[in-house]
Amino acid sequence: MLLLWVFTGLFAGHSTARLYKMLGGSEWKKLAIKTALVVPGAVFLIFFTLNIVLWVEKSSRAVPFTTMFALVFRWLGVSLPLTFIGSFLGFKKPAIGDPVRTNKIPRPIPEQPWYMNPAVSALIGGILPFGAVFMELFYILTAIWTQHQFYYTFGAAFLVFVILVVTCAEIAIVLCYLQLCNEDHRWWWRSYLASGSSALYLFLYTAFYFFTKLQITKAVPAMLYFGYMFMVSYAFFVLTGTIGFYACLWFTGLIYSSVKID
Repeated sequence: MLLLWVFTGLFAGHSTARLYKMLGGSEWKKLAIKTALVVPGAVFLIFFTLNIVLWVEKSSRAVPFTTMFALVFRWLGVSLPLTFIGSFLGFKKPAIGDPVRTNKIPRPIPEQPWYMNPAVSALIGGILPFGAVFMELFYILTAIWTQHQFYYTFGAAFLVFVILVVTCAEIAIVLCYLQLCNEDHRWWWRSYLASGSSALYLFLYTAFYFFTKLQITKAVPAMLYFGYMFMVSYAFFVLTGTIGFYACLWFTGLIYSSVKID
């Protein structure tokens, strides 16, 4: 899994460069650095902090320094250069064109109904993606934190993942369509948050599971639990938000490409 993650830096750099060039960006080197460092860096910082706590406690669960060094080497020595290569190749390709010619001056946005408020629509959009993984999440948490076992039912997890992808795409497209119908063209980040907000529900559920199902009373185990669950929720946010955004990008390109202007 770690090697697979390292080698996907090539695809990460390529996809972000293509999107960045579509939006008119030109500093692809800064983009490659941020692509390789922002999300992995946040996860590594949390993981390293938790590991320091385990080192101080002299726990056998602490990751050895040599293993930590190997992780950093794979990240900065392999993933970062591959991200640069992917970004360079993606930026060399022609920019993805808009389906229609857009006006340089944005239109005034009329007053929006209450349910189209960015915070409200984001909270509404996160309910269905979280509901798609709710039951499987319970079994995963039970296997790892209650029964202290590995989670082996990957067939069911894959099916849930497919349902999650479809649900994220559908809810993001529906909210994007309602937003466009209300003449609000600012759908870019809204589409990301519409499905990505499901990570908030996921983290709140893990907190509920901690207080109702686990018998953890010491500070260090509680810190480990919430630290790991925050990393999972953060990764879930990036995943679901990306699905929602690209689904809306495909949807808007499809509907506006069918517009006929005489």
